[in-house]
Amino acid sequence: MKKCIRVLSVLFFIFLIGNQLDYLKAADSLFNERREMVETQIKERGIQDKAALEAMLSVPRHKFVPPAHRAYAYADRPLPIGHGQTISQPYIVALMTSLLNLDSKSVVLEVGTGSGYQAAILSGICKEVYTVEIIPPLGKNAAALLKEYDNVTVEIGDGYYGWKEYAPFDGIMVTAAATYIPPPLIKQLKPGGKMIIPIGGVFQVQRLMLITKKQDGTLVSENIIPVRFVPLTRAD
Repeated sequence: MKKCIRVLSVLFFIFLIGNQLDYLKAADSLFNERREMVETQIKERGIQDKAALEAMLSVPRHKFVPPAHRAYAYADRPLPIGHGQTISQPYIVALMTSLLNLDSKSVVLEVGTGSGYQAAILSGICKEVYTVEIIPPLGKNAAALLKEYDNVTVEIGDGYYGWKEYAPFDGIMVTAAATYIPPPLIKQLKPGGKMIIPIGGVFQVQRLMLITKKQDGTLVSENIIPVRFVPLTRAD
């Protein structure tokens, strides 16, 4: 009788392990896609920031992509998310993140929540992430997706004015192209902080600019690469 019970216990254990392996295998198929994305699209292009790479590996990008485009979630390109907006190419997300030089003490403002993916990436690196989206349906959808990220706060409003309540910020990321740097964002950037922002019109060559605010308040700008972003939307 005892031998029979032992045999049944072993068989039950094998059954449980088999089901667990099947589950892990299914989950790992997307992990493998993320790992390939990080290795081939990001690391091979020179990004070595450990925190950014770990965040890109851990955040499930496919959850922030509309179902119609989910099969291309880990492809090397931006994807539409509705309302004339896009989720940025993975490399650009990683590049902008790494350029801000953030750590676990950083408080960051994001202008242009979009899908919520960039905020989720920042969440794994920073102490607090405040993100503003001007298009209500996008903001509401992103807020729902970001509920599991306890250090992310979403606001629907005009990001041009920043978020004075939580300023100053160690880093500011603008995910849409402006024709000039919004003065309220400069004011809300902490001395020693950095802002990454695409500058240029819709029909112009846009440049990804890294702005550093020195301790005396003066600004130093660095032209990173040419980019193509949707324009920064303003309230009427």
